Amino acid sequence: MSKYLRIFVACAFFLTAFMASALDKKDMFNPVHTALVSQTIAPDARSAGMGDVGAATDPDVNSQYWNVAKYPFCISRAGVAVNYTPWLRQLVNDMYLANVAGYYRIGDYSAVSASINYFSLGEVFTSQDENAMSIKPYEMSVDVGYSLMLSEKFSLGAAVRYLYSDMSYSTDEEVSASSAFAADIACDYNDYINIGSRECQLGLGLSVRNIGSKITFGGSDYSEFIPTNMRLGAALMIPVDAYSRFTIAADANKLLVPTYPQQDLDNGETTEEYQDRVQREYYDVSSISGMFKSFNDAPNGFKEELQEIQWSVGAEYVYNDQFSVRAGYHHESENKGNRKYFTVGAGFRMNVFSLDAGYVISTAQTNPLDQTLRFTLTFDMDGIKDLFHRR
Repeated sequence: MSKYLRIFVACAFFLTAFMASALDKKDMFNPVHTALVSQTIAPDARSAGMGDVGAATDPDVNSQYWNVAKYPFCISRAGVAVNYTPWLRQLVNDMYLANVAGYYRIGDYSAVSASINYFSLGEVFTSQDENAMSIKPYEMSVDVGYSLMLSEKFSLGAAVRYLYSDMSYSTDEEVSASSAFAADIACDYNDYINIGSRECQLGLGLSVRNIGSKITFGGSDYSEFIPTNMRLGAALMIPVDAYSRFTIAADANKLLVPTYPQQDLDNGETTEEYQDRVQREYYDVSSISGMFKSFNDAPNGFKEELQEIQWSVGAEYVYNDQFSVRAGYHHESENKGNRKYFTVGAGFRMNVFSLDAGYVISTAQTNPLDQTLRFTLTFDMDGIKDLFHRR
């Protein structure tokens, strides 16, 4: 009898511990709040197929989003890319992210670039009444960048961005759309290293995006943080033979936005005291101060600060600069959003254009891109000139 009693007690103990752990995780759920969520969505299929890595991978037309400093290392003189990403496709069919990016190299050492980002939230009805108003909210951004190669291995880049959000729905008063300005700074390093008998290319990249003003929606008295983020990445390209190469890459990404304060009920903090503290420690904080504050303001200390770092790993195999296959994995802490997913992708390239596709396979039920196929169509301006013999 004592044997079964011990088994029962042990099972009860583990069940209690499991329930307590689940409760702790629920209480610890504290994602970083930002406005303009479209700025955190990877626009292109190549990086999306590699688990959302791109800070240090080979430069391409869509480097404007990942690391604007990579453009001077592009082989082609100029290029344009059109990207399309469905959003919440399992629920609706009119939400999507559309992006157009392009660049032009000036001489051999610098480049100018630009992109337009448009995020449609589809058609939304203000109520379920017969006379309900239909609106089509959206977010968009326009940016231009300049990058300069300081040596054969190192380059710097910067970009300025105008952000616009139209979520207005009121007919009783004039509610203007919201806007903000931001800037990016980035650097990129490339060098060749020997691994055994192979000469491999090592890439390192650092990018800080959306350093700028806060944004206020409608008639609200509170200004929200835009998604300022810092991305650090590394990539290693290994030649397989004369026709193919293999690349592995990894990125670490952190939002430079303060953590929204949590009410301290254990110490008897009242609702009024909590609201005053939120105003003082969050809404009254400037965007620049918030960037530095974001490194040491998590309620659970350094452990929670580490949880705010999203990391991605990816791989790409390219054959004869024409065919490519990709795979990757993206991880975000379950206490900060729980976006965990595998990705796969493929690409086909010709002299004039290339077509890439990426697919997301989520391991958590919180990813709106789960089972989503996204596309990128890229045009090589040098290839077009060769086609028409106007080079």
